[in-house]
Amino acid sequence: MNVSGKSVMERITELSTRPRHITLIDPAKQPAEVAAQRAMVAVEAGTSMIFVGGSTDTPDEVVHQTCVAIQEAFELRMFAASQDPEASESLWDVPVVLFPGGAHALSPAADAITFMMLMNSTIRPFLVGEQVKGAPFIHQFQVEALPTGYLVCSPGGRVGEVGQAELIQEQDEELIHAYALCAKMYGFKLLYLEAGSGAKTPVAPALIQSASKVEDLILIVGGGLRTPHDVRTAIAAGAQWIVTGTITEEQHDLESLRVTLTQMIQAM
Repeated sequence: MNVSGKSVMERITELSTRPRHITLIDPAKQPAEVAAQRAMVAVEAGTSMIFVGGSTDTPDEVVHQTCVAIQEAFELRMFAASQDPEASESLWDVPVVLFPGGAHALSPAADAITFMMLMNSTIRPFLVGEQVKGAPFIHQFQVEALPTGYLVCSPGGRVGEVGQAELIQEQDEELIHAYALCAKMYGFKLLYLEAGSGAKTPVAPALIQSASKVEDLILIVGGGLRTPHDVRTAIAAGAQWIVTGTITEEQHDLESLRVTLTQMIQAM
């Protein structure tokens, strides 16, 4: 869904003038209807984008069902807002972006896709193999590709294991700066620093700060961000977008999700 007439990349660039929040929804962790409800609560709490993805083995039909459910929910909310002079239609014009675990997890219902290179992977599939498999489908679906450099930092979690990444350690400030320069030279627009889903500790502030010194890259940080303090620390170090996912899955009801996300986003 996009009523602004601008590309998702243009919208991300415009929004990046101040820190923003992304809610990551893993289609494997809840039914599509529940995912849509959680996405609506997230938008009401202040999130600026929805990522759909995460698990490496989720089939495309499950990913597609989740994207469709979220888009339909947003469209209904936008229509309702159009009938209420005190409501804002633009609140629901939120990009739904694929965050795929591979070429199997695609959907034509998404607005865009983080077209990623796992830059510190040691194996071809996550450097270019899955991307080559997926590119024809993304082209066919006319889903906007967001060129993204993806770096897995310690502790790394499951994504570090599956991607066979040489984890970037807390003291590797020069190395991550070099990776960021490399990402810029490749022409990537986004640089995503990942500590791993459900990580016990987030990306080290020193790494964020070092990567943020490279201009013309929009810096996204995710993994292990569980408290408002974690968010404030990442933002202070230079993160422009914060991604949270596990805390969404851990909430037992929508009201507790609303409270938790509001606290996280207000900390930004």
